[in-house]
Amino acid sequence: MATLALGAAGLAYSSVYEVRAFTLRRMTVPVLAAGSEPLRVLHLSDTHMTPGQHKKQRWLRELADLQPDLVINTGDNLAHLDAVPSVLAAYGDLLDLPGAFVFGSNDYYSPVAKNPVNYLVGGTGVSNGGDWMRPKDLPFEELRSAFTQRGWTDLSNRHGTLEVNGRRLDLVGVDDPHLNFDELDHVPADTTADLAIGVAHAPYLRVLDRWNSLGYPLIMAGHTHGGQLCLPWFGALVTNCDLDRKRAKGLHTHQVPGHDPSWLHVSAGLGTSPFTSVRFACRPEATLLTLTGIDSSSSLL
Repeated sequence: MATLALGAAGLAYSSVYEVRAFTLRRMTVPVLAAGSEPLRVLHLSDTHMTPGQHKKQRWLRELADLQPDLVINTGDNLAHLDAVPSVLAAYGDLLDLPGAFVFGSNDYYSPVAKNPVNYLVGGTGVSNGGDWMRPKDLPFEELRSAFTQRGWTDLSNRHGTLEVNGRRLDLVGVDDPHLNFDELDHVPADTTADLAIGVAHAPYLRVLDRWNSLGYPLIMAGHTHGGQLCLPWFGALVTNCDLDRKRAKGLHTHQVPGHDPSWLHVSAGLGTSPFTSVRFACRPEATLLTLTGIDSSSSLL
């Protein structure tokens, strides 16, 4: 009986409270040239919006009060066929700021019920084609048009340049690696820019390796949900990709032999699939990254 009661309490906590306990993380990343003025970047990911999620929408709208210099959105905005108006209303004034985005699988394909045990024991989570063999049924083109019309840069298998507070940013992005939609090129980071950033939905190692080898000092991704179900003192059970569990969320580094390390920020995201609306020891989040100049006390090692 005690075990059943504990299990019921844990389920109630994870499905009623924690899944709605939206949290703003703040992190400092020493990645700009020494002496540079800080640049504040708001990282949004995995919103998985449905029209009825009013608390999430209100919380997101309030993030505009942070007045970030740049918004990076790493995909999975939608979880409902009619969610685009809700997403746009939730992002609100953030859409008037400089921004860039890539899409994830849940911008293209509506969520379907799956056995959660398969998620926990399914290895790397590499897509076997189950999603992209069915028609894309979410209004991703409507969402793309809305973002670009407000001035956000589409980085789906593209490069882009942004001027932000007098700084020139060199950006590269890929379409969702989880669906094998990514098209990686061999264009090195622009060393004349103030900063080069790689943006992906899913942090697969092939993407991280390529961008680190090409000299991108900062890489941003989502997809993992931070594991979604975590254990205290152990962390994420899975990452749903081939990234190791210890880097399922937060700020880490990535390095291939012979190259300087890159900073890697993986967002735990703000939502879940409507069919697995639980989080445990992994609150939904957005992150405000303050990019600062590198000095003698800053190191990636």
